Amino acid sequence: MRQQLLPDIDWRVFQLVDSAFPAGAFAHSGGIEAAWQCGALRNGEDVSAFVGEGIGQAATAALPFVCAAYTSPKDIAAIDEYVDSFFSNHVANRASRLQGMAFLATAADVFQIAELHALRQRVLKNELPGHWPLLFGVILRLLGVSLRVTLRTFIFLIMRGMLSAAVRLGIVGPLEAQRIQVALDADMERAVETALATPLDQVHQTAPLLEIWQMGQDRLYSRLFQS
Repeated sequence: MRQQLLPDIDWRVFQLVDSAFPAGAFAHSGGIEAAWQCGALRNGEDVSAFVGEGIGQAATAALPFVCAAYTSPKDIAAIDEYVDSFFSNHVANRASRLQGMAFLATAADVFQIAELHALRQRVLKNELPGHWPLLFGVILRLLGVSLRVTLRTFIFLIMRGMLSAAVRLGIVGPLEAQRIQVALDADMERAVETALATPLDQVHQTAPLLEIWQMGQDRLYSRLFQS
């Protein structure tokens, strides 16, 4: 009997979430490092709560931009400017720009799709900020990934980046981080549903402490991450 092969799109998603995909995500902790140095994170329970807050905030503050860019790719310039003004936290704004442009450059080079090269030229020519949520939505649409899977992939990468940072900082071990991830499955799915129901005129932040810790990243005496 002939073995059924996975659709090509599944392999693309696996590739995008692989830690070997060089998009610069592991240079950012999502505020974990600053919170840890300030004494707010001491154990796995604290990390789990922090990452859960980060997922909840992304549901109303980042994922709606992914959704908007995916469904309205012709409006990316206006959406990008909106993201830029919404991310008033200078550390988060800088991190989003760096991740977005790195993700775009890597995707254009790896997948060799004409539309991706055109997108990169458009962003560079028009000097757009190139924020990560916006470019992520457009790029995964061009790769043929469905909207719901695109949102799941984005929130997974946020969660994975924060837990990876916690492991690298020694707050939790690898096995404990995996147990935390399992417990966050429902949170991530709720984030996707929330994002689908949140129009751009209702985007908002839900975790002000995360913003404060992130803003303190540049003031740390020594740091492993850019944000």
